[in-house]
Amino acid sequence: MYLVKPFSLAILFVLFSLNFTIAQQQPEIIPIPANYQLNPGAFLWDSKVGIRLEGFPNQGNYLQQEALRLLDMPLLEIESASKTIVIKKVNDLKPGYKINIQQNSVTIEASNETGAFYGVISLIQLAHAAKEKHGEIALPNWEIQDSPRYAWRGIMLDESRYFFGMEKVKQLLDHMAYYKLNTFHWHLTDAPGWRIEIKSFPKLATVGGIGNQSEPNAPAAYYTQEEIKEIVRYARERMIQVIPEIDMPGHATAANRAYPEHSGGGSEKYPDFTFHPAKESTYAYLSQILHEVDALFPSNMMHLGGDEVSFGNQMWPKDPDVLKLMAKEGLTGMKDVEDYFFERMADTLFRFNNKVLAWDEMATANLPKDKTIIFWWRHDKKEQLSLSLKNGYPTVVCPRIPFYFDFLQKEDHKYGRKWAGAFAPLEAVYHFDMDAFGIKKEEEDLILGIQANLWTETVPNEERFDFLMYPRIAALAEVVWSQKEDQAYPSFMSRLAAHLKKYKAEKLYYYDPLDPDHHPEPVYEP
Repeated sequence: MYLVKPFSLAILFVLFSLNFTIAQQQPEIIPIPANYQLNPGAFLWDSKVGIRLEGFPNQGNYLQQEALRLLDMPLLEIESASKTIVIKKVNDLKPGYKINIQQNSVTIEASNETGAFYGVISLIQLAHAAKEKHGEIALPNWEIQDSPRYAWRGIMLDESRYFFGMEKVKQLLDHMAYYKLNTFHWHLTDAPGWRIEIKSFPKLATVGGIGNQSEPNAPAAYYTQEEIKEIVRYARERMIQVIPEIDMPGHATAANRAYPEHSGGGSEKYPDFTFHPAKESTYAYLSQILHEVDALFPSNMMHLGGDEVSFGNQMWPKDPDVLKLMAKEGLTGMKDVEDYFFERMADTLFRFNNKVLAWDEMATANLPKDKTIIFWWRHDKKEQLSLSLKNGYPTVVCPRIPFYFDFLQKEDHKYGRKWAGAFAPLEAVYHFDMDAFGIKKEEEDLILGIQANLWTETVPNEERFDFLMYPRIAALAEVVWSQKEDQAYPSFMSRLAAHLKKYKAEKLYYYDPLDPDHHPEPVYEP
Protein backbone atom coordinates (compact mmCIF):
# COMPACT_ATOMS: atom_id res chain seq x y z
CA MET A 1 0.00 0.00 0.00
CA TYR A 2 1.53 3.33 -1.07
CA LEU A 3 1.20 6.39 1.09
CA VAL A 4 -0.44 9.53 -0.24
CA LYS A 5 2.22 12.22 -0.41
CA PRO A 6 2.17 14.85 2.34
CA PHE A 7 1.69 18.51 1.45
CA SER A 8 3.09 19.94 4.71
CA LEU A 9 6.46 21.68 4.67
CA ALA A 10 7.42 20.06 7.99
CA ILE A 11 10.60 17.97 7.72
CA LEU A 12 10.42 14.27 8.55
CA PHE A 13 13.60 12.99 10.27
CA VAL A 14 14.40 9.33 9.62
CA LEU A 15 17.28 7.42 11.24
CA PHE A 16 18.83 5.09 8.69
CA SER A 17 20.75 1.89 9.37
CA LEU A 18 23.95 3.64 8.28
CA ASN A 19 23.78 5.79 11.43
CA PHE A 20 23.06 9.17 9.94
CA THR A 21 19.95 11.30 9.78
CA ILE A 22 18.45 12.69 6.60
CA ALA A 23 15.74 15.31 6.43
CA GLN A 24 13.50 13.59 3.90
CA GLN A 25 9.94 14.44 3.04
CA GLN A 26 9.68 13.26 -0.55
CA PRO A 27 11.92 11.34 -2.94
CA GLU A 28 14.29 13.85 -4.48
CA ILE A 29 13.03 13.40 -8.02
CA ILE A 30 11.76 15.93 -10.56
CA PRO A 31 9.03 15.39 -11.61
CA ILE A 32 7.64 14.15 -8.31
CA PRO A 33 6.44 10.50 -8.59
CA ALA A 34 2.80 9.51 -8.36
CA ASN A 35 3.09 7.22 -5.31
CA TYR A 36 5.82 6.48 -2.83
CA GLN A 37 6.50 5.05 0.59
CA LEU A 38 9.58 5.46 2.77
CA ASN A 39 10.81 2.39 4.65
CA PRO A 40 13.56 2.18 7.30
CA GLY A 41 17.15 1.83 6.14
CA ALA A 42 19.22 2.82 3.13
CA PHE A 43 21.12 1.36 0.19
CA LEU A 44 24.75 2.46 0.04
CA TRP A 45 25.78 2.72 -3.62
CA ASP A 46 29.51 2.19 -3.55
CA SER A 47 32.18 0.37 -5.54
CA LYS A 48 30.70 -3.04 -4.61
CA VAL A 49 27.42 -2.58 -6.49
CA GLY A 50 26.70 -4.66 -9.59
CA ILE A 51 23.92 -4.78 -12.16
CA ARG A 52 21.69 -7.71 -13.08
CA LEU A 53 19.40 -7.60 -16.08
CA GLU A 54 16.17 -9.59 -16.24
CA GLY A 55 15.06 -7.71 -19.34
CA PHE A 56 15.80 -4.38 -21.05
CA PRO A 57 19.53 -4.67 -21.80
CA ASN A 58 19.49 -1.25 -23.48
CA GLN A 59 18.35 0.38 -20.27
CA GLY A 60 20.97 -1.51 -18.30
CA ASN A 61 23.58 -0.07 -20.63
CA TYR A 62 22.14 3.43 -20.26
CA LEU A 63 22.26 3.11 -16.46
CA GLN A 64 25.91 2.08 -16.64
CA GLN A 65 26.74 5.06 -18.89
CA GLU A 66 24.92 7.62 -16.75
CA ALA A 67 26.23 6.21 -13.46
CA LEU A 68 29.74 6.69 -14.76
CA ARG A 69 29.07 10.10 -16.34
CA LEU A 70 27.03 11.73 -13.56
CA LEU A 71 28.04 9.79 -10.46
CA ASP A 72 31.57 8.64 -11.30
CA MET A 73 30.41 5.20 -10.21
CA PRO A 74 31.11 2.13 -12.41
CA LEU A 75 28.83 -0.87 -11.99
CA LEU A 76 30.38 -4.33 -11.54
CA GLU A 77 29.52 -7.61 -13.18
CA ILE A 78 27.10 -9.41 -10.91
CA GLU A 79 29.56 -12.17 -9.94
CA SER A 80 31.86 -9.60 -8.32
CA ALA A 81 29.17 -7.61 -6.51
CA SER A 82 27.88 -7.79 -2.94
CA LYS A 83 24.89 -5.53 -3.70
CA THR A 84 22.78 -5.41 -6.84
CA ILE A 85 20.71 -3.13 -9.02
CA VAL A 86 18.18 -5.26 -10.88
CA ILE A 87 16.24 -4.17 -13.98
CA LYS A 88 13.34 -6.54 -14.45
CA LYS A 89 10.60 -7.01 -17.02
CA VAL A 90 7.16 -7.58 -15.47
CA ASN A 91 4.55 -8.14 -18.16
CA ASP A 92 1.43 -7.39 -16.11
CA LEU A 93 2.70 -4.05 -14.76
CA LYS A 94 0.71 -0.98 -15.78
CA PRO A 95 2.48 1.71 -17.86
CA GLY A 96 5.24 3.39 -15.92
CA TYR A 97 7.70 1.82 -13.52
CA LYS A 98 8.28 0.62 -9.97
CA ILE A 99 11.38 1.04 -7.83
CA ASN A 100 11.99 -0.90 -4.63
CA ILE A 101 15.12 0.12 -2.68
CA GLN A 102 16.30 -2.18 0.09
CA GLN A 103 19.53 -2.38 2.08
CA ASN A 104 21.33 -4.68 -0.37
CA SER A 105 19.36 -4.29 -3.58
CA VAL A 106 17.53 -1.89 -5.85
CA THR A 107 14.89 -3.33 -8.18
CA ILE A 108 13.44 -1.45 -11.15
CA GLU A 109 10.37 -3.09 -12.70
CA ALA A 110 8.58 -2.16 -15.91
CA SER A 111 6.54 -3.76 -18.65
CA ASN A 112 8.25 -1.95 -21.54
CA GLU A 113 11.45 -0.14 -22.53
CA THR A 114 10.00 3.30 -21.85
CA GLY A 115 8.96 2.44 -18.31
CA ALA A 116 12.34 0.85 -17.59
CA PHE A 117 14.10 3.95 -18.89
CA TYR A 118 12.12 6.25 -16.61
CA GLY A 119 12.85 3.98 -13.68
CA VAL A 120 16.55 4.29 -14.45
CA ILE A 121 16.21 8.09 -14.65
CA SER A 122 14.52 8.24 -11.24
CA LEU A 123 17.24 6.10 -9.71
CA ILE A 124 19.95 8.33 -11.21
CA GLN A 125 18.22 11.44 -9.84
CA LEU A 126 17.94 9.93 -6.35
CA ALA A 127 21.62 9.01 -6.44
CA HIS A 128 22.71 12.38 -7.75
CA ALA A 129 20.76 14.26 -5.06
CA ALA A 130 22.23 12.03 -2.33
CA LYS A 131 25.76 12.57 -3.60
CA GLU A 132 25.29 16.35 -3.80
CA LYS A 133 24.05 16.53 -0.21
CA HIS A 134 26.22 14.00 1.57
CA GLY A 135 29.17 13.15 -0.63
CA GLU A 136 28.22 9.48 -0.60
CA ILE A 137 25.29 7.81 -2.34
CA ALA A 138 23.06 6.53 0.43
CA LEU A 139 19.61 5.97 -1.05
CA PRO A 140 16.68 5.99 1.37
CA ASN A 141 14.64 2.80 1.08
CA TRP A 142 11.88 4.14 -1.11
CA GLU A 143 9.13 2.16 -2.77
CA ILE A 144 7.98 4.16 -5.79
CA GLN A 145 5.29 3.55 -8.39
CA ASP A 146 5.04 6.15 -11.11
CA SER A 147 3.48 6.97 -14.48
CA PRO A 148 2.94 10.21 -16.41
CA ARG A 149 -0.06 12.50 -16.36
CA TYR A 150 0.19 13.41 -20.06
CA ALA A 151 1.53 11.47 -23.02
CA TRP A 152 2.96 14.52 -24.83
CA ARG A 153 5.74 16.20 -22.86
CA GLY A 154 7.59 18.47 -25.21
CA ILE A 155 10.23 21.09 -25.92
CA MET A 156 10.39 23.04 -29.17
CA LEU A 157 13.68 24.58 -30.29
CA ASP A 158 13.81 27.16 -33.07
CA GLU A 159 17.11 26.97 -34.96
CA SER A 160 16.13 29.10 -37.92
CA ARG A 161 16.80 32.40 -36.13
CA TYR A 162 20.07 31.15 -34.62
CA PHE A 163 21.80 27.84 -35.26
CA PHE A 164 23.27 25.95 -32.28
CA GLY A 165 24.58 22.70 -33.73
CA MET A 166 24.58 19.03 -32.86
CA GLU A 167 26.39 19.06 -29.51
CA LYS A 168 24.06 21.68 -28.04
CA VAL A 169 21.02 19.79 -29.28
CA LYS A 170 22.35 16.57 -27.74
CA GLN A 171 22.90 18.37 -24.45
CA LEU A 172 19.27 19.52 -24.54
CA LEU A 173 18.13 15.96 -25.29
CA ASP A 174 20.12 14.72 -22.28
CA HIS A 175 18.28 17.16 -20.04
CA MET A 176 14.93 16.32 -21.60
CA ALA A 177 15.58 12.67 -20.81
CA TYR A 178 16.63 13.57 -17.25
CA TYR A 179 13.23 15.19 -16.77
CA LYS A 180 11.22 12.49 -18.59
CA LEU A 181 10.26 14.77 -21.47
CA ASN A 182 9.60 12.76 -24.59
CA THR A 183 8.99 15.00 -27.61
CA PHE A 184 11.54 17.24 -29.34
CA HIS A 185 9.80 19.58 -31.79
CA TRP A 186 12.56 20.90 -34.04
CA HIS A 187 11.80 24.17 -35.85
CA LEU A 188 14.23 23.88 -38.76
CA THR A 189 12.93 26.37 -41.32
CA ASP A 190 11.67 29.93 -41.16
CA ALA A 191 12.35 33.34 -42.66
CA PRO A 192 15.93 33.86 -41.32
CA GLY A 193 17.37 30.49 -42.34
CA TRP A 194 16.78 26.97 -43.69
CA ARG A 195 18.65 24.46 -41.49
CA ILE A 196 18.24 21.01 -43.06
CA GLU A 197 19.98 19.52 -46.08
CA ILE A 198 17.62 18.53 -48.91
CA LYS A 199 19.55 16.62 -51.56
CA SER A 200 16.96 17.21 -54.30
CA PHE A 201 17.24 20.97 -53.76
CA PRO A 202 20.74 21.63 -52.37
CA LYS A 203 20.45 25.42 -52.48
CA LEU A 204 17.86 25.29 -49.68
CA ALA A 205 20.75 24.66 -47.28
CA THR A 206 23.66 26.31 -49.06
CA VAL A 207 21.76 29.51 -49.98
CA GLY A 208 18.70 29.37 -47.70
CA GLY A 209 21.00 28.51 -44.80
CA ILE A 210 22.90 31.79 -45.11
CA GLY A 211 22.21 34.32 -42.40
CA ASN A 212 20.50 34.45 -39.03
CA GLN A 213 18.28 36.84 -37.09
CA SER A 214 20.93 39.56 -36.70
CA GLU A 215 23.44 38.83 -39.50
CA PRO A 216 21.82 38.30 -42.91
CA ASN A 217 25.15 37.35 -44.48
CA ALA A 218 26.41 34.93 -41.82
CA PRO A 219 27.88 31.77 -43.40
CA ALA A 220 25.40 29.04 -44.24
CA ALA A 221 24.60 26.87 -41.21
CA TYR A 222 22.53 23.72 -41.45
CA TYR A 223 22.34 20.05 -40.49
CA THR A 224 23.46 17.47 -42.99
CA GLN A 225 21.22 14.45 -43.36
CA GLU A 226 23.82 12.33 -41.58
CA GLU A 227 23.76 14.73 -38.63
CA ILE A 228 19.97 14.59 -38.58
CA LYS A 229 20.11 10.80 -38.45
CA GLU A 230 22.58 10.91 -35.57
CA ILE A 231 20.41 13.27 -33.52
CA VAL A 232 17.31 11.14 -34.17
CA ARG A 233 19.26 8.05 -33.05
CA TYR A 234 20.53 9.82 -29.94
CA ALA A 235 17.02 10.96 -29.07
CA ARG A 236 15.55 7.49 -29.60
CA GLU A 237 18.05 6.07 -27.09
CA ARG A 238 16.53 8.50 -24.60
CA MET A 239 12.91 7.68 -25.43
CA ILE A 240 12.43 10.98 -27.22
CA GLN A 241 10.67 11.31 -30.57
CA VAL A 242 11.90 14.04 -32.89
CA ILE A 243 9.34 15.95 -34.93
CA PRO A 244 10.58 18.33 -37.64
CA GLU A 245 8.81 21.55 -38.54
CA ILE A 246 8.96 22.67 -42.17
CA ASP A 247 7.09 25.96 -42.10
CA MET A 248 4.47 26.77 -44.78
CA PRO A 249 2.79 28.56 -46.48
CA GLY A 250 4.29 31.51 -44.57
CA HIS A 251 7.71 32.00 -42.96
CA ALA A 252 9.19 30.87 -46.29
CA THR A 253 11.66 33.70 -46.98
CA ALA A 254 14.82 31.61 -46.64
CA ALA A 255 13.48 28.92 -48.97
CA ASN A 256 12.39 31.53 -51.50
CA ARG A 257 15.86 33.07 -51.41
CA ALA A 258 17.15 29.73 -52.69
CA TYR A 259 14.35 28.96 -55.18
CA PRO A 260 12.48 32.23 -55.91
CA GLU A 261 10.31 30.65 -58.60
CA HIS A 262 8.12 29.20 -55.83
CA SER A 263 7.59 32.49 -53.97
CA GLY A 264 4.09 33.79 -53.41
CA GLY A 265 5.42 37.22 -52.48
CA GLY A 266 5.21 39.01 -49.17
CA SER A 267 4.88 42.46 -47.69
CA GLU A 268 7.22 45.42 -47.28
CA LYS A 269 8.26 44.21 -43.83
CA TYR A 270 8.24 40.50 -44.74
CA PRO A 271 9.41 40.12 -48.37
CA ASP A 272 8.95 36.79 -50.14
CA PHE A 273 7.24 35.52 -47.00
CA THR A 274 4.97 32.89 -48.61
CA PHE A 275 5.07 29.96 -50.96
CA HIS A 276 2.87 30.42 -54.01
CA PRO A 277 -0.54 28.83 -53.35
CA ALA A 278 -1.72 28.66 -56.97
CA LYS A 279 1.18 27.04 -58.83
CA GLU A 280 1.18 23.28 -59.27
CA SER A 281 4.97 23.42 -59.44
CA THR A 282 5.04 24.71 -55.84
CA TYR A 283 3.12 21.69 -54.59
CA ALA A 284 5.37 19.29 -56.50
CA TYR A 285 8.46 21.03 -55.13
CA LEU A 286 7.27 20.99 -51.52
CA SER A 287 6.05 17.41 -51.78
CA GLN A 288 9.50 16.28 -52.85
CA ILE A 289 11.05 18.16 -49.92
CA LEU A 290 8.64 16.57 -47.46
CA HIS A 291 9.36 13.15 -48.90
CA GLU A 292 13.06 13.56 -48.10
CA VAL A 293 12.34 14.94 -44.64
CA ASP A 294 9.99 12.04 -43.91
CA ALA A 295 12.76 9.55 -44.68
CA LEU A 296 14.92 11.09 -41.91
CA PHE A 297 12.36 11.12 -39.09
CA PRO A 298 10.67 7.86 -37.98
CA SER A 299 8.10 9.64 -35.80
CA ASN A 300 5.58 9.67 -38.70
CA MET A 301 4.63 13.19 -37.70
CA MET A 302 5.58 16.47 -39.28
CA HIS A 303 4.73 20.03 -38.27
CA LEU A 304 3.89 22.28 -41.21
CA GLY A 305 3.47 25.54 -39.31
CA GLY A 306 0.45 27.26 -40.83
CA ASP A 307 0.77 30.36 -38.64
CA GLU A 308 0.97 34.12 -39.20
CA VAL A 309 0.50 33.84 -42.96
CA SER A 310 -1.24 37.24 -43.00
CA PHE A 311 2.12 38.88 -42.18
CA GLY A 312 3.18 38.40 -45.79
CA ASN A 313 0.34 37.32 -48.11
CA GLN A 314 -0.35 40.83 -49.41
CA MET A 315 0.47 39.82 -53.00
CA TRP A 316 -2.10 37.03 -53.10
CA PRO A 317 -5.20 39.22 -53.73
CA LYS A 318 -3.41 40.85 -56.69
CA ASP A 319 -2.04 37.66 -58.24
CA PRO A 320 -4.00 36.50 -61.33
CA ASP A 321 -3.19 32.86 -60.64
CA VAL A 322 -4.47 33.13 -57.06
CA LEU A 323 -7.66 34.81 -58.30
CA LYS A 324 -8.18 31.98 -60.80
CA LEU A 325 -7.64 29.44 -58.03
CA MET A 326 -10.22 31.18 -55.85
CA ALA A 327 -12.78 31.17 -58.63
CA LYS A 328 -12.12 27.53 -59.49
CA GLU A 329 -12.27 26.25 -55.90
CA GLY A 330 -14.95 28.61 -54.59
CA LEU A 331 -12.60 30.29 -52.10
CA THR A 332 -13.92 33.55 -50.68
CA GLY A 333 -10.89 35.06 -48.91
CA MET A 334 -7.22 34.79 -48.17
CA LYS A 335 -7.80 32.53 -45.15
CA ASP A 336 -9.62 30.11 -47.47
CA VAL A 337 -6.60 30.15 -49.81
CA GLU A 338 -4.32 29.48 -46.86
CA ASP A 339 -6.47 26.55 -45.70
CA TYR A 340 -6.62 25.16 -49.24
CA PHE A 341 -2.82 25.23 -49.46
CA PHE A 342 -2.45 23.58 -46.06
CA GLU A 343 -4.99 20.85 -46.78
CA ARG A 344 -3.18 19.93 -49.99
CA MET A 345 0.19 19.69 -48.26
CA ALA A 346 -1.40 17.70 -45.45
CA ASP A 347 -2.66 15.23 -48.05
CA THR A 348 0.96 14.79 -49.15
CA LEU A 349 1.93 13.83 -45.61
CA PHE A 350 -0.97 11.43 -45.31
CA ARG A 351 0.30 9.58 -48.38
CA PHE A 352 3.58 9.11 -46.46
CA ASN A 353 1.61 7.73 -43.51
CA ASN A 354 2.37 10.86 -41.45
CA LYS A 355 0.19 12.89 -39.15
CA VAL A 356 0.14 16.62 -39.82
CA LEU A 357 0.82 19.05 -36.98
CA ALA A 358 -0.08 22.73 -37.11
CA TRP A 359 -0.37 25.91 -35.05
CA ASP A 360 -3.82 26.93 -33.87
CA GLU A 361 -4.61 29.05 -36.95
CA MET A 362 -5.32 25.73 -38.68
CA ALA A 363 -8.12 24.78 -36.27
CA THR A 364 -10.43 26.13 -38.99
CA ALA A 365 -9.09 23.89 -41.77
CA ASN A 366 -10.84 20.79 -43.01
CA LEU A 367 -8.36 18.18 -41.80
CA PRO A 368 -9.03 14.59 -40.68
CA LYS A 369 -9.28 14.42 -36.89
CA ASP A 370 -7.41 11.12 -36.62
CA LYS A 371 -4.41 12.43 -38.59
CA THR A 372 -4.07 15.97 -37.24
CA ILE A 373 -2.69 17.59 -34.08
CA ILE A 374 -3.27 21.27 -33.32
CA PHE A 375 -0.90 23.33 -31.15
CA TRP A 376 -2.64 26.05 -29.14
CA TRP A 377 -0.13 28.88 -28.72
CA ARG A 378 -2.09 32.14 -28.63
CA HIS A 379 -2.83 32.50 -24.92
CA ASP A 380 -4.87 35.62 -25.64
CA LYS A 381 -7.14 33.67 -28.00
CA LYS A 382 -8.68 31.04 -25.76
CA GLU A 383 -11.40 30.67 -28.37
CA GLN A 384 -8.84 28.91 -30.62
CA LEU A 385 -8.32 26.25 -27.96
CA SER A 386 -12.07 25.85 -27.65
CA LEU A 387 -12.44 25.68 -31.43
CA SER A 388 -9.73 23.04 -31.78
CA LEU A 389 -11.41 20.86 -29.16
CA LYS A 390 -14.92 21.52 -30.48
CA ASN A 391 -13.76 20.42 -33.94
CA GLY A 392 -12.38 17.22 -32.44
CA TYR A 393 -8.66 17.84 -32.95
CA PRO A 394 -6.14 16.29 -30.55
CA THR A 395 -4.38 19.32 -29.09
CA VAL A 396 -1.01 20.16 -27.56
CA VAL A 397 -1.11 23.11 -25.17
CA CYS A 398 1.80 25.58 -25.46
CA PRO A 399 0.48 29.10 -24.72
CA ARG A 400 2.95 31.99 -24.92
CA ILE A 401 2.27 32.76 -21.25
CA PRO A 402 3.93 30.88 -19.60
CA PHE A 403 5.43 28.39 -22.09
CA TYR A 404 7.37 30.64 -24.46
CA PHE A 405 10.76 30.39 -22.84
CA ASP A 406 12.13 33.41 -24.73
CA PHE A 407 9.87 35.53 -22.50
CA LEU A 408 11.39 37.29 -19.49
CA GLN A 409 11.78 35.39 -16.24
CA LYS A 410 12.06 38.41 -13.95
CA GLU A 411 10.51 41.87 -14.04
CA ASP A 412 13.84 43.67 -14.24
CA HIS A 413 15.27 41.46 -17.02
CA LYS A 414 15.65 43.47 -20.21
CA TYR A 415 16.36 41.32 -23.23
CA GLY A 416 13.54 38.83 -23.63
CA ARG A 417 9.92 39.43 -24.53
CA LYS A 418 6.74 40.35 -22.67
CA TRP A 419 3.12 40.24 -23.74
CA ALA A 420 1.12 43.24 -22.53
CA GLY A 421 3.42 43.36 -19.52
CA ALA A 422 3.16 39.62 -18.79
CA PHE A 423 6.18 37.33 -18.75
CA ALA A 424 7.06 33.75 -17.78
CA PRO A 425 8.83 33.37 -14.42
CA LEU A 426 9.63 29.93 -13.05
CA GLU A 427 6.71 30.09 -10.64
CA ALA A 428 4.23 30.87 -13.43
CA VAL A 429 5.47 27.87 -15.42
CA TYR A 430 5.06 25.66 -12.36
CA HIS A 431 1.58 26.95 -11.46
CA PHE A 432 0.09 26.51 -14.94
CA ASP A 433 -3.36 24.96 -14.48
CA MET A 434 -5.32 23.32 -17.28
CA ASP A 435 -8.42 23.42 -15.07
CA ALA A 436 -8.54 27.20 -15.51
CA PHE A 437 -9.69 26.79 -19.13
CA GLY A 438 -13.00 25.10 -18.36
CA ILE A 439 -12.42 22.21 -20.74
CA LYS A 440 -15.48 20.03 -21.06
CA LYS A 441 -15.29 16.55 -19.58
CA GLU A 442 -15.91 14.94 -22.96
CA GLU A 443 -13.03 16.94 -24.49
CA GLU A 444 -10.38 16.26 -21.83
CA ASP A 445 -8.97 13.25 -23.69
CA LEU A 446 -8.20 15.51 -26.67
CA ILE A 447 -5.53 17.29 -24.61
CA LEU A 448 -2.41 15.31 -25.50
CA GLY A 449 -0.09 17.26 -23.23
CA ILE A 450 2.00 20.40 -22.81
CA GLN A 451 5.02 21.81 -24.59
CA ALA A 452 7.39 24.72 -24.01
CA ASN A 453 8.79 26.63 -26.98
CA LEU A 454 12.16 28.36 -27.16
CA TRP A 455 11.95 30.85 -30.02
CA THR A 456 15.36 32.34 -30.62
CA GLU A 457 14.86 35.89 -31.92
CA THR A 458 16.71 37.05 -28.77
CA VAL A 459 18.90 33.96 -28.27
CA PRO A 460 22.08 34.41 -30.33
CA ASN A 461 24.36 32.30 -28.14
CA GLU A 462 24.55 29.40 -25.71
CA GLU A 463 24.60 31.64 -22.63
CA ARG A 464 21.14 32.99 -23.40
CA PHE A 465 19.95 29.51 -24.41
CA ASP A 466 20.95 28.14 -20.99
CA PHE A 467 19.66 31.15 -19.08
CA LEU A 468 16.20 30.84 -20.63
CA MET A 469 15.92 27.04 -20.59
CA TYR A 470 17.23 26.11 -17.14
CA PRO A 471 15.57 25.58 -14.68
CA ARG A 472 12.21 26.30 -16.36
CA ILE A 473 12.57 22.94 -18.12
CA ALA A 474 12.34 21.27 -14.69
CA ALA A 475 9.14 23.15 -13.80
CA LEU A 476 7.63 22.17 -17.15
CA ALA A 477 8.48 18.53 -16.46
CA GLU A 478 6.63 18.46 -13.15
CA VAL A 479 3.57 20.22 -14.61
CA VAL A 480 3.25 17.77 -17.48
CA TRP A 481 4.21 14.54 -15.67
CA SER A 482 2.90 14.81 -12.10
CA GLN A 483 -0.74 14.90 -11.08
CA LYS A 484 -2.02 18.35 -10.15
CA GLU A 485 -2.76 17.35 -6.56
CA ASP A 486 0.85 16.20 -6.15
CA GLN A 487 2.41 19.50 -7.18
CA ALA A 488 3.65 21.94 -4.52
CA TYR A 489 6.00 24.79 -5.38
CA PRO A 490 7.92 24.89 -2.05
CA SER A 491 8.62 21.17 -2.37
CA PHE A 492 9.71 21.64 -5.98
CA MET A 493 12.10 24.41 -5.00
CA SER A 494 13.58 22.24 -2.27
CA ARG A 495 14.20 19.40 -4.73
CA LEU A 496 15.52 21.83 -7.36
CA ALA A 497 18.57 22.74 -5.26
CA ALA A 498 20.50 19.60 -6.29
CA HIS A 499 19.63 20.27 -9.93
CA LEU A 500 21.08 23.76 -9.78
CA LYS A 501 24.33 22.23 -8.57
CA LYS A 502 24.19 19.80 -11.47
CA TYR A 503 23.79 22.71 -13.92
CA LYS A 504 26.79 24.39 -12.32
CA ALA A 505 28.91 21.26 -12.64
CA GLU A 506 27.92 21.04 -16.31
CA LYS A 507 28.99 24.68 -16.80
CA LEU A 508 25.54 25.81 -17.92
CA TYR A 509 24.83 29.53 -17.72
CA TYR A 510 21.54 28.88 -15.91
CA TYR A 511 19.21 31.29 -14.12
CA ASP A 512 19.34 30.68 -10.38
CA PRO A 513 16.00 31.56 -8.71
CA LEU A 514 17.63 31.15 -5.28
CA ASP A 515 20.42 33.57 -6.17
CA PRO A 516 19.32 35.71 -9.14
CA ASP A 517 22.67 37.51 -9.28
CA HIS A 518 24.62 34.26 -9.67
CA HIS A 519 24.46 34.59 -13.44
CA PRO A 520 23.50 38.06 -14.69
CA GLU A 521 21.06 38.14 -17.59
CA PRO A 522 23.08 37.79 -20.81
CA VAL A 523 22.86 40.82 -23.05
CA TYR A 524 21.09 40.58 -26.41
CA GLU A 525 22.01 43.24 -28.93
CA PRO A 526 20.46 42.66 -32.37
